[in-house]
Amino acid sequence: MRGEPSCPKCGGRVRAPGLFADTWQCDAHGSVHPLQPVIPPSVEALAVVVGRTRVPVWMPWPLPVGWLFSGVACAGDDRNGGRATVVACSGPGPLGGPGELLLVAEELGVGLGARYAGIDGPDPGPYMCVDKPPQAKVLAAGRPTPLWHVGDAPADRAVFAGEARGLWLWAIVWPEQSGLLLYDELVLTDLRDAGAEVDLLPLGALSPRILA
Repeated sequence: MRGEPSCPKCGGRVRAPGLFADTWQCDAHGSVHPLQPVIPPSVEALAVVVGRTRVPVWMPWPLPVGWLFSGVACAGDDRNGGRATVVACSGPGPLGGPGELLLVAEELGVGLGARYAGIDGPDPGPYMCVDKPPQAKVLAAGRPTPLWHVGDAPADRAVFAGEARGLWLWAIVWPEQSGLLLYDELVLTDLRDAGAEVDLLPLGALSPRILA
C-alpha cells in the first residue's frame, strides 16, 4: 500500500510543487495530477474522496448480489481538487469464481483509467470504434450511457469506456468473462449525490487491482 502520492499514469514517484514547477511532476510524464495513497475501504475513506473531488465517484447502486465495495482512490491535490476517481468492487463473477470491477471517472489527459486498463494512454479514444454500436450500456446518474470496448488491453481483463457528465468513464473488469456484468445495464450512482445511503455500503477487503 503506497504511503505517498504517485503518478496516475505509471505509478512512479512524483515531486511536489516547488521552486521550479508549480505542479506535481513525474520524471516520465511531466506535470500530472498525483494519485493519492490508497487506503482500506471504509465509509470514512469514501467521504474524503467524495468531499475532495471535482469529478463523479461512480458506484454500482444497488451493488450486484454478493458484491462489496473494496477500495477508492483519487488523483489530484488539495489546491485543485480531485481530477480522477477510481472505485473498486469485488464479488462473484457471472460465470463463477471471483470478479473485480474498477470504475474510473476522469478529466481528459489524466491517464488513470489507461493505467488500470493496461494500455498506452492517456485517453481511450484511439482504442474505441465509436462508429459501431456500443458493446455495453450503463445507466449513469439516470442517463443511458453507451460504453465501447477498448482494444489492445491485456487478455486477463475486459475494458469499456464512454462519456458521462462530460468526462471519461472507464469500466475495467477481471477476469475478462466478467465483462458480462456490463451487458445487464448496470445502474451507476455518483456518490456525490448519494447522501446517507452511503453508510449502508457493504465493505470488503481492499482490492489488489486498485493498487496496480
